[in-house]
Amino acid sequence: MSRSQPLAGSVRAWMLALPLVVAIGPVDAAKVTLDRSHWGHEVGKDCVSCHQKSSAGLAKQWEDSAHAKAGVNCMDCHKADPVDADAITHEGHVIATIVSPKDCGRCHPTELDEQQGSVHAEAVSLIAAKIPALGHNVGGPAMEAAGCAQCHGSVVKVRGDGTLDPATWPNSGIGRINPDGSKGSCSSCHGRHRFSKAQAREPTACVRCHFGPDSPDKEIYEASKHGMLYAAQRDEMNLGAETWVAGKDYTAAPTCVSCHMGAAGKLPATHDVGMRNMWSLNTPVSQRQHLVVFEDGDKIELPESVEPPKRGTELDRGGGNLGKVKAVATPQRRREAMSTVCLECHAKPFVTSFMRQFDDVVELFNDKFGKPATAIMNDLYAASLLTPVPFDEPIEFTYWELWHDEGARARHGASMGSPNHAWWEGMYLVGRNFYSRFLPAVRAVAGQAKGDEIIARHLADVAGHAWLKEPQRTSPILGYPAPAAQAGGAAP
Repeated sequence: MSRSQPLAGSVRAWMLALPLVVAIGPVDAAKVTLDRSHWGHEVGKDCVSCHQKSSAGLAKQWEDSAHAKAGVNCMDCHKADPVDADAITHEGHVIATIVSPKDCGRCHPTELDEQQGSVHAEAVSLIAAKIPALGHNVGGPAMEAAGCAQCHGSVVKVRGDGTLDPATWPNSGIGRINPDGSKGSCSSCHGRHRFSKAQAREPTACVRCHFGPDSPDKEIYEASKHGMLYAAQRDEMNLGAETWVAGKDYTAAPTCVSCHMGAAGKLPATHDVGMRNMWSLNTPVSQRQHLVVFEDGDKIELPESVEPPKRGTELDRGGGNLGKVKAVATPQRRREAMSTVCLECHAKPFVTSFMRQFDDVVELFNDKFGKPATAIMNDLYAASLLTPVPFDEPIEFTYWELWHDEGARARHGASMGSPNHAWWEGMYLVGRNFYSRFLPAVRAVAGQAKGDEIIARHLADVAGHAWLKEPQRTSPILGYPAPAAQAGGAAP
């Protein structure tokens, strides 16, 4: 079986009834262990003194940080070993420009383990297959560096003199591949050099990447009841709390972090951001997903239609790479984890019914648009009516946007309780473009007769399209009188 998509989520023993260990991937040089007894490197005091003159804002950010209050200074984080790939000599001291998750993990080992196994850490591989078509063909290398890689992350390259290649740095993409082999950038959410918990808990911390045509999640959140409550009662959110448990430390409203990462009831907080996501929502057809965790900490997702593997069995992770299964989180287990947060403020029937409404929207998109459109495109490619080159023909843009943009917005809108994004910014645009652009494009590509044949093959038995053959006799919604009324007859 092949890898479905890079995975999110640290899986908890309480959830799976199985103890899990999350391992980080291979790295280059071992980092020096850092604990309280090692904090406050003497040289770091000189760093601050100098940077107060040359980059005062940077120094002030650190001075206002929890790190400064705890005695953690510049050298504690930036100190490097001469054998490190990105080690340079600065003012007579060996440092690394990049403070990687592995560096942060010297003091935050739990967070490191959770983050390295998350979908955020896999953000580069998530788009690896898309980059040639989008980043290179439609855009270009310069836009890839300034756009795609700034959210998903770059593969940071070190030049011969130890400096960082400007084609790959600066970059704070969430899945950045660092010179030490670690994945991600803690500063994506915790802005350097303050690294504030409160700032990372703000919905605005997510807007840099979760914004735009395919997943305007911040807009969706702000248009939801939760977003409205947050805006009105932000001063009650206790964002700087040490633990920040929903229902205990705050009750005004949930944020992105609350649902995807935050603690609630018996549900612990996690830096494994996608563990609670049952559905794949940014795919041509959404599927409920098993989360498979291997003994080496690697994770893959398998569709619910696939029989989940048993603990202790070996499974092909793709390309013949076998791994021994440690545990499996079923879609229902993942849904229960997400619902645990909801239950802090809502009764169980409310939560269950809300999730049912969300699931119904996903299945509607799948059955009415996602599956038929994908099958039609496959027929066009199979008949050599489209070239294998991606994005060289108009219908490919229409199909891509149908599921990647409008379809994703509809599904995300339903998941977060924003009716405007579920309908007007979502499913309405899906329907409009399916009927007025996609189907006419099919006929233009295949010819009228062949196009009608292909369309009928995939739409004839879909209940959602029956209205095309059984139109209402009157339809004042379009803004003009019904035909019978125009002729002076009585409307039926």
